[in-house]
Amino acid sequence: MAAKRIGIVGAGVLGRLLAYTLSRAGHAVQVFDPASGPGPRADSGSLAAGWTAAGMLSPVAELERAGAEVFALGIRSCALWPQIVQGLDQPVELRMQGSLLLAHRSDAGAAQRVVGLLQAKADAPYQPQPLTPAQLRELEPSISGPALAWLLPCEGKIHPIQALQALAAQATAQGVQWHWGTTVSAVEASVLRVGDAQHRFDHVFDVRGVGAKPALPVRGVRGEVFWLHAPGVQLHRPVRLLHPRHSVYLVPRPGDVIVVGASEIESEDRSPVSLRSTLELLSAAHSAIPALAEARVLHSETNLRPALPDNLPVVRHRAGKTEINGLFRHGWLIAPALVEQALHELSL
Repeated sequence: MAAKRIGIVGAGVLGRLLAYTLSRAGHAVQVFDPASGPGPRADSGSLAAGWTAAGMLSPVAELERAGAEVFALGIRSCALWPQIVQGLDQPVELRMQGSLLLAHRSDAGAAQRVVGLLQAKADAPYQPQPLTPAQLRELEPSISGPALAWLLPCEGKIHPIQALQALAAQATAQGVQWHWGTTVSAVEASVLRVGDAQHRFDHVFDVRGVGAKPALPVRGVRGEVFWLHAPGVQLHRPVRLLHPRHSVYLVPRPGDVIVVGASEIESEDRSPVSLRSTLELLSAAHSAIPALAEARVLHSETNLRPALPDNLPVVRHRAGKTEINGLFRHGWLIAPALVEQALHELSL
C-alpha cells in the first residue's frame, strides 16, 4: 500500500494509538493538540481524559452498565494490549491477572443482583467466580473488610501514564510530527484548519473527545480519582467494591501507590474534588482495606470523559475524514479495538 499523509486531531489514548499504528505501517503522520507537550497534565496542561484514568481493563465488570458492543470491544482490546506494549521501547506496566468484585455483608443483595446481571450477560469463560474468604486471603492478603468476593479471570490493568508516554515516544521514533500548543478550529475532508492556515492530508482523524463539540453531540462526564501512597499495603489486582449508590475501584500502581476512584457526575465542571466524593470514596476504600488508614493522599484529580447521548462509542467515516469519539468510561478498555476497527474499514 502506498504511504499516505495522515492528520490526527487529539493526542489522547486514541490519537497516540493511531499515530503509533499508522506510522508503524509506513504512513506520514502529524498530530495536533492544544497541550503544551507530550507529558502528563501536571507539566503540560493536557486535558486528555486518559491521563486521569485508572487504566482498568474490565470488559466483564463493565457489563453492569454497558452492552454487548462495549464487551466485545473490550475483549478484543485485552488481546491487543499485550501486542501493543510488546512493540514499545519504553516499559509499560500491563497485568492480566484478573480483577476482584467485593461486597460487604450488608450490601449482599445489591451485589448479588450485579453478579447475576454479569452472569446473564457474559459467556462461560468470563463468568464471575465466587471466592471463599480463604481464597480471597490467598489472592489478596491486604483485603479484610468485605465478606463477599468474586474473581473476574479475564481482566487486568494498564498504567495509563506510562502507556501514553511510551506511545508518544515510539511514534516520534517512527517519524510522527507533533504540533503541540496547537488548536484546530475545523476538521474537514482531508483538511485541518488552524487559524487562517490550512493543513492538507490524504485523510484526517478527529479524536478530540469533549473538544469535538459542536461537530458531535459529545458531553463531558466528570470523574474524580485519588492517589494514595500506602507502603506495606500489597494489592495485585484491580478491585471494585460494590455498593448500592456507587462502585468504588482501587487499582495498584508501582511505588506503593493505589488509585481510588469511581465518581461519575453529569457535569463539565473541572474544579477540584468535592468533600462528598472525598469522604465516600476514601471511606469505602478503607472499608475494603483497613490498612489504608495510614496511607497518605498524594493528590486528587478531576477530568471529563467524553460521552455521546447513548453512552456508546462511534466510528464515523466520511470522504477524507474519520471521527472516533464517545469512549465514555471505557477509554483504555476499548481504544485499541476501535482503532483496529477504523483502520480496517479504511484499509489503512
